[in-house]
Amino acid sequence: MERKQVGFRFLSEPDMIKAGVLDVKKCVEVMDDTFKLLGAGDFVMGGYNQSSHGCMLWYPKDTPFPNMPVAGPDRRYMAMPAYIGGRYNCCGVKWYGSNITNPKERGLPRSILMVGLNDVVTGEPLAIMSANLLSAMRTGCVPGVAAKYLARRDAKSLGVIGCGVISRACARGILNSMPGVKRMYLNDIVRASAESFAEEFRKEYDIEIIIKEDLKEAVTDSDVISVAAAGPVPVVIDKDWLKPGCLFTATGHAELSEECWMENQVVFDYWPMHEVWYDEGKMHPDGIESTKDWAPSYQMLKLLDQGKVKAEDMLSLSDVAAGKVNPRKSEEEKILFISGGLPVEDVSWGYTLFEEAARQELGTMLTLWEQAHWL
Repeated sequence: MERKQVGFRFLSEPDMIKAGVLDVKKCVEVMDDTFKLLGAGDFVMGGYNQSSHGCMLWYPKDTPFPNMPVAGPDRRYMAMPAYIGGRYNCCGVKWYGSNITNPKERGLPRSILMVGLNDVVTGEPLAIMSANLLSAMRTGCVPGVAAKYLARRDAKSLGVIGCGVISRACARGILNSMPGVKRMYLNDIVRASAESFAEEFRKEYDIEIIIKEDLKEAVTDSDVISVAAAGPVPVVIDKDWLKPGCLFTATGHAELSEECWMENQVVFDYWPMHEVWYDEGKMHPDGIESTKDWAPSYQMLKLLDQGKVKAEDMLSLSDVAAGKVNPRKSEEEKILFISGGLPVEDVSWGYTLFEEAARQELGTMLTLWEQAHWL
């Protein structure tokens, strides 16, 4: 048989922007479709239950080797492989490194990400693409899907806690699904971040935007609350701050009381993935505490470990999107949504952008080989 040439499309960040990576409406639609496929079971991720977030490279707390990094907040490397079916029918992997000191010390984003896509049958590479914007958008548009299914239809206000990159994407995703929102409250420990956020959104949205110095005020006045804050200062929210009927979305770390988690309806993006985190935490020398710095479901995993909640009672947005369950029983019910991020989201959004990039002939075609040296 004649040996086949193999190549792939390299897409830079400017290429990704031209392909529509910042298209909120399209991204929410793709994420919604992705959750429906999850609910139907048309996917494969890593791990023993085919539902793993990915493989994390853990750094030690101490090392005798001078060049080896040591453990720290958001200090990790991660490979996140997945297959997603449906119209995508594609395998892919997101690979990134994260260092929380990057922005201040190096002029770099906290995480630097790439996505690779492969033909599901042959394994041939289809594309390697810049993925910082891809990942931020898919992360932010998941709360948009959650708002579509879990928020009250008459919600008028959105509270944004933390005004960084991911919060910008989350706010756009939620506003896309909730056109009735008239007012947005912003809270950030750095006033300048909130002001920059407000200036950006006032140019794009015809809504009232109010900066709240007091975290409590930003939460209590909101029908939907989005927390996507990173850094050493935890977001601590009193259960009494949550108004009846609100939707609380945690894309980043948020500390609520045990009673708040146990008294209200909790919905995960995909619970089996969080079960893997639980098992990995149990195997770690530090136990479940090892998940505290990076798993937004840490508090629920801790309650599970203490026997205060049951795994079989956990609900997933994938089942909601697939029409299997309806967690909102009344307009007064408070719903807490936890999003950990799924590699299938990167593959579905990445493949969508790859298709558009190919249509526009964007990027650079690179040759892996003209003919395989060994066959």
